[in-house]
Amino acid sequence: MSPSASPCVLCRTLLWSLLALLALFAFGAAIRFLPDRPVTYDDPVEHFKYGSTGGERNMGFPYWVFQVLPEVCPDLLPGKGYASLGFIFEPDRDLPVGMSKRRHLGIDRVFLNCAVCHTATVRTAPDAKPMLVSGMPANQLNLMAFQKFVQACVNDRRFTPSQVVPRIAEKAGGLGLLDTHVIYPVGIHLMRDGVAGLTGRLRFIHLQADWGPGRVDTFNSAKAIFGVPFEKLSPEELIGVADFPAIWNQAKKQDMQLHWDGNNSRVEERNLSAAFGTGATPKLIDHAAIARIEAWIATAEPPAFDRHFPVDRALADRGARIYMQRCAACHGTSGSDFSGAEVGKLTPIAAIGTDRGRLDSYTLELAQNQGMLYSADPERRFRHFRKTYGYANAPLDGLWLRAPYLHNGSVPTLWDLLQPASQRPKTFYRGNDLYDPKHLGFVANQPQSQGTPLFAFDTRIPGNGNAGHEGAAYGTTLPDADKWALLEYLKTF
Repeated sequence: MSPSASPCVLCRTLLWSLLALLALFAFGAAIRFLPDRPVTYDDPVEHFKYGSTGGERNMGFPYWVFQVLPEVCPDLLPGKGYASLGFIFEPDRDLPVGMSKRRHLGIDRVFLNCAVCHTATVRTAPDAKPMLVSGMPANQLNLMAFQKFVQACVNDRRFTPSQVVPRIAEKAGGLGLLDTHVIYPVGIHLMRDGVAGLTGRLRFIHLQADWGPGRVDTFNSAKAIFGVPFEKLSPEELIGVADFPAIWNQAKKQDMQLHWDGNNSRVEERNLSAAFGTGATPKLIDHAAIARIEAWIATAEPPAFDRHFPVDRALADRGARIYMQRCAACHGTSGSDFSGAEVGKLTPIAAIGTDRGRLDSYTLELAQNQGMLYSADPERRFRHFRKTYGYANAPLDGLWLRAPYLHNGSVPTLWDLLQPASQRPKTFYRGNDLYDPKHLGFVANQPQSQGTPLFAFDTRIPGNGNAGHEGAAYGTTLPDADKWALLEYLKTF
């Protein structure tokens, strides 16, 4: 080799070495950052409880940040950990029911899924083991308190890489250099910016009274998507808090007027609309995962009351006759037969007389705006949202597990609902999973459950009114003996 050729050979060698290193780096980066992979479950109920909807892609917490957040800001929680906000942890699970995990952009990310609002526990006796029921309203979950905790902690001076990363390293059993010095510090700053933007968009929760457990303001969250100026809304439109609904037997409810105010008649549109609450926007939603959830809730059934408590069959038979005379036309023949002339239709607000906050909160303007969602996808575009003027007559499957009652959860038990409004409790406690099989509802006269403070619900706060659904047509004028018979029949639902 001539002396003049040596530099060229050296340059080529260095160039190829550099290219090889770059290729290796690119390959490693691709392995780390390109996968978009949710944790999956073969069992449909496990998928419902822990499966992804796609929301982790844009709303997800870094897994380890979510795990250490209660340790960073313990004083901002009402008790110990996420359980103090009503999240349910099954044995040997690292995440609560209703939270999914997905590998995205190089880290595991977690966020809420459908089950967080539609799963709860029930205790049949004070010392009984809590029974997990998928598909029932999440009576213990305090979603507003969770939102406020995350906002407060992420905006707290303690939420910095120097405070958070060491906690993650300790909990995770160590972190690599890239995670320690780049991934998590950048993620913490991005999370702070993201939560700041979300706080501004969802600022209406700071203009409302505390919701308490088992409740959510669904459609003011929807208005946030369209940039509604909440400070300029009338008080009537700003208050739209309602109970989480049960979601069993959805196939039988197709073409009924859905949501509390009956603003949509298509199950698939209702499901896509609800998925926004899990961060599953049109561009990021995991339609295959949602389809599995839809398949399960289409035929899912509630657990039977008589598997846990006795039913007086003779008294129930007498109650059935009363029910058929007064209730069946609006609510169906039974808990599995939804036939009835008015089932799934609206009762005007003037006739039903219940609190109109949820009804007034949903506006014609919002219905029109929702028609623009999924506009780029003709097969899924929303076409059935409508402004209505009453509340829907819902089937009563799993009725015993749907307490408290009325759309805003303002009446603790079915026995109380059969009383004139003047005799219903003005205040009671929400969030208990201890069941009262006599009155059909959760125990509501105790300020604590298993040592945890419960939420004091006041029916005198706007949006919490417990009037309506009363008079001869609704059974509140029946003699007590007939009311007890009617309740016995309703136990079979």
